[in-house]
Amino acid sequence: MFRFANPQYLWLLLALPALLVLFGLAARSRRKRLERFGRPEVLGELMPEVSTGRVALRFLLFCLALTCVILAAARPQFGSKLREEKAQGIEMMLTVDISNSMLAEDFQPNRLERTKYAIGKLFEGLQQDRVGLVVFAGEPKVQLPITSDYRMARAFTRKIDPSLVAEQGTAIGKALEQALLAFSSDTEQSHGRVIILITDGENHEDDAIAVAKRAAEMGVRIFTIGIGTPEGAPIQIGGEFIKDEKGEMVVSKLNEEMLAQIADITGGAYVRATKQSIGLDEIVRTINDMEQTELSTIRFEEFNEQYQYLLIAALVLLLAEFLILDRRNPVLAHLNIFREKQNSGNPL
Repeated sequence: MFRFANPQYLWLLLALPALLVLFGLAARSRRKRLERFGRPEVLGELMPEVSTGRVALRFLLFCLALTCVILAAARPQFGSKLREEKAQGIEMMLTVDISNSMLAEDFQPNRLERTKYAIGKLFEGLQQDRVGLVVFAGEPKVQLPITSDYRMARAFTRKIDPSLVAEQGTAIGKALEQALLAFSSDTEQSHGRVIILITDGENHEDDAIAVAKRAAEMGVRIFTIGIGTPEGAPIQIGGEFIKDEKGEMVVSKLNEEMLAQIADITGGAYVRATKQSIGLDEIVRTINDMEQTELSTIRFEEFNEQYQYLLIAALVLLLAEFLILDRRNPVLAHLNIFREKQNSGNPL
């Protein structure tokens, strides 16, 4: 694949036609000044060493050198070959609750925004592990497939919002099932798979415990983070607090019992988030002590720079332009390089 890394410099090539026009105007002006002193054929006999062909050639060499410099500034590159890299690490699927209960403000500014901040900081510290992201409420959605591109992972994390899923609720079991399906085939036979579940634990939809047992059979460890407080907090959307069918204010409370049970079944760990730490750092330290598996990553090779060859060509052209004189070289005159007509008349 060929490309220019700095294509904006190619606009400078538009200066070449302007230089050609200026050169033509200068040559015309010079010719008119000489005609004031006599006819061109007579002046040619009086100035046998003057060569208009050399002037034109020098200008042509200068233009070619300038073209090479402009193309070099645009940085032509070849490359973009796929390369497979091997690394030791694990696959980490973050499963994040984005139901309305995560908008409770017992964490500032709310549970969800605090979670997004912690995940972003987590991605900044990873090196060889692969990460993925599943968001869920009443239904799950793969927000980010398994990847080693942490910059893209942070970008997708910033976009997490309850509007990503159409159905509200808290279906933790469905979310864990989706996370299990989202792992790559590279780690199918190893124990390098981890799910980090971040939720307030208010499961109203399905049997998450049954899914946790299936995950344990597959060798997948689930670490759970409970975000919220046992006392709970009201949920505010659009400046108004959510109320139930009786008109009473809905209070979202942390359900630690189920989250601890899920983690225990799979050999993971449960951490309750605090206002100082969500708990991801503690879990990652535990994960780093796990058995690492070999992960393969497909990457693009860096493009090979080609500008240096154009700079060499420009130097050669400028050197040639410097060595060619405006007047004929008596040593090389007999070679008649520029095909100029010889004076057939006898000298006076």
